[in-house]
Amino acid sequence: MTDEHTESRHPLIITALLFPEITQLDLTGPAEVFAQVPGVRMQYVWHMLDPVPTSSGLAMLPTVRFDDAAPADVVLVPGGQGAFDLLEDEIALTFLRQQAEHARWVTSVCTGAFALAQAGLLDGRRATTHWASRPLLRRYPGIRVTDDRVTVDGNRITAGGVTSGIDFALTLVARLCDEQTARDIALKLEYDPHPPFDAGTPATHSPEQVAAILAANERVRGPLVEQALQRIAAR
Repeated sequence: MTDEHTESRHPLIITALLFPEITQLDLTGPAEVFAQVPGVRMQYVWHMLDPVPTSSGLAMLPTVRFDDAAPADVVLVPGGQGAFDLLEDEIALTFLRQQAEHARWVTSVCTGAFALAQAGLLDGRRATTHWASRPLLRRYPGIRVTDDRVTVDGNRITAGGVTSGIDFALTLVARLCDEQTARDIALKLEYDPHPPFDAGTPATHSPEQVAAILAANERVRGPLVEQALQRIAAR
């Protein structure tokens, strides 16, 4: 599959933000998929090169600072609680805007969509995020939030929660290369999910349990989103 966004170029640079309290699977799932594509070079960007703590207790190392990052073909913002700290990080948001000007694809996994929204990169677009955070993303005017696991709108690709990052990465590989390449990678990684429980969506749980999770998400993240929206309004 080819279009104006999928011309072959080597190395193909995928730039991912790596920030404190990231959900590591939001990043490492897609990164493992992209690592199977010849000519791809990942760069993990942050303010400094010190180890970054993740929500699971692992530490990960950025490979480049914002000021030293090469222009990206693909911009990726993973999620996690730390993604909400990005909403007031003007250096990170400016970096995303600058990279997005020339990137072929601008993407996110899980709550990374909020950083794209705060940077104005999802205005007028369809987008998705983790199911529990979709009501918060709907507060950004001009974003049409979907319930899809992966949403493609032009050269924007957003993924739902955590594990959907692998689906997103395979979706992108099919566009960067072709569908057969994506299929071959899925085979190589034995990506054939058979969860032991039918429990991965709100539809598989009681309304009371889902409501409790949504309420907790609102308590923790709602005020952060409201503050971020006020900053947009004050510009």
